[in-house]
Amino acid sequence: MLSLGAGVQSSSLLALSAEGILPKVDFAVFADTGWEPRAVYDHLDRLEREIARPAGIPILRVSSGNIRNDALNPNHRFASMPLYILNEDGRPGMTRRQCTGEYKIKPIKRQIRELLGYPHPLRVPKGLFVEQWVGISTDEFHRAKDSDVKYMRNRHPLITDLDWSRADCTRYLSNIGLADTPKSSCLGCPFHGNAQWRSIRDTSPAEWDDVAAFDEAIRKGNARANASGNPLLGQAFLHRSRVPLGVAPIDHVTRSERAAADLDELENGVVNGCSPWACRGEEEGADQDDFGLTA
Repeated sequence: MLSLGAGVQSSSLLALSAEGILPKVDFAVFADTGWEPRAVYDHLDRLEREIARPAGIPILRVSSGNIRNDALNPNHRFASMPLYILNEDGRPGMTRRQCTGEYKIKPIKRQIRELLGYPHPLRVPKGLFVEQWVGISTDEFHRAKDSDVKYMRNRHPLITDLDWSRADCTRYLSNIGLADTPKSSCLGCPFHGNAQWRSIRDTSPAEWDDVAAFDEAIRKGNARANASGNPLLGQAFLHRSRVPLGVAPIDHVTRSERAAADLDELENGVVNGCSPWACRGEEEGADQDDFGLTA
């Protein structure tokens, strides 16, 4: 199976499989957080219509709910997003990142168990597993990881089979008419860099209004905690400057953004997309000058 985020690398793997350059996968799984950019949903529909369906590759869409709605619902258990915190004493902090596991990995695992015939809580027999293709390229080899369960074995064909970089993927997609492939990540992901925030603001006003409204709504943390009498001791923000998104210094061009532009790697405001198995927030030093306070 292919873990399909509908970004550059996983879209390349799907097309390569459909074209016969790589072996044909049995199916692809898209984990929907319910809050992806409209461009991602549109691209996923196109992939299904023009690439997967003609090749006989089913795209299975799975979900654990809508991450935006869940965060604002006082009656819903919420797996926390990595929000930036300004504590009462002025010190910075950050909430735990549970969203990737809950909204990406968990529904994929549930689907795989069902396809294998052993839904939770049944135990998957030893030796029975699915080979899962993950779209990580050679320039991101450090993000390649094994699965944490024995019934799923991760494989990275862009690295092991093709020795392809992200640039190779973008060239390939351009050649087959998919040059407009977007980067995949939640619309309001706190790990967005300044360039991606600007891209949302400047190209999609409705989505910008949506994330700005969400940023205001989570100032005191998630609604369930507040309803249960455990309010956040401080304030929460989507932008790492820890000020409201509407006034955050997103026009500041960060070092990582300049470096990506020099390498022609910056697309739609972000260098790396977000894979269920390689969250961008795990990268050391990612956009550390996004406060807009350094040159």
